[in-house]
Formats: sequence, C-alpha cells, structure tokens
Amino acid sequence: MRLETSRLYIRRLHETDWQEMKNIFIDFNNSQYAVYDMPLPTKDEEAKALTKRFADSNLFFVVFRKESSDLLGYVCFHKDGDNYDLGYCFHSAYHSKGYAYESTKALIEYFATKCGATGFTAGTAIDNIPSCRLLEKLGFVCVSTETVSFDKVFSFQGGNFELNVKTE
Repeated sequence: MRLETSRLYIRRLHETDWQEMKNIFIDFNNSQYAVYDMPLPTKDEEAKALTKRFADSNLFFVVFRKESSDLLGYVCFHKDGDNYDLGYCFHSAYHSKGYAYESTKALIEYFATKCGATGFTAGTAIDNIPSCRLLEKLGFVCVSTETVSFDKVFSFQGGNFELNVKTE
C-alpha cells in the first residue's frame, strides 16, 4: 500500500527502516513530549526489534517528503474492537509544517473508505497542546480525561479523543 498527498507519500513500515526509526526514537526521547510516553529504544538491536514488531503489525506507516525522500515520521494504528487507535511520531525537524496532519488525514480517509473503519480513538496529554490541536483539526473530540502515570512518580492529565466517520 502506498498513499500520496500533494507533498508526501506514505507506505507501510518495513523492518529495514530501523535506522531511520532509531533516529526518530532518539529525537523523541530528547523532546519535551517524552515525559508523556514510554521511552523508545536508542540502541541498534532494540531499535531493530521494535521496528520489526511495528512492521509485523501492518498498521505502522512511514511518511516521506516527495521531493527529498526524507523519512519524516510515522503514523500508526492499533485495532481496538471496532475502532482504530491512532498514534504518531514525527522528527522535531518536521514539526509545525502540516506533515502530521496531512499524512494522518490521508490514512484515516484510507481506513474509512478501503477498510470500512468508522471509529478512531487517540490519547494524548492535555498539556501536549500541538497534539490536542492536531486531533481537533482532524475532527476528534475529547470525550474524557484521566490521570496517567507510567512510573508511579510522574503523572499527568490525559485526554481520550474519538472520531466517528461516516462511509457512503
């Protein structure tokens, strides 16, 4: 599967993408948003293993700019009952350029039209303003909040977002 938008192309993640994924993992771990998620691996073998696991799911997609073939980040889904739970991570060099919105929108449309998906969910920290804004721009609505903690020391307010799409 390969999708194209005006500026991007999107394809399924391959196991061989591990080095580019490792770069995204390292960048994410150094970002201000890392406190809201589990740490991603930064050693070669661990990055290879996680990339393989992601690729084997067939629900992880990598995003490239057409003109340079730079891997910008990834968009992923987790099948949860009748819904697809959305996640994404883009290298900080590509933040605030509309790439996450453009690629995520294209993938949601693909899943709705080609796979019959009607419901999407996403969770993010309420203090992660860029992520909340992206979800709202995509049409997601925050339906609840909850206290989230990964290490029993640091906790934050997480928002649970939903998007229902109608297929014709």
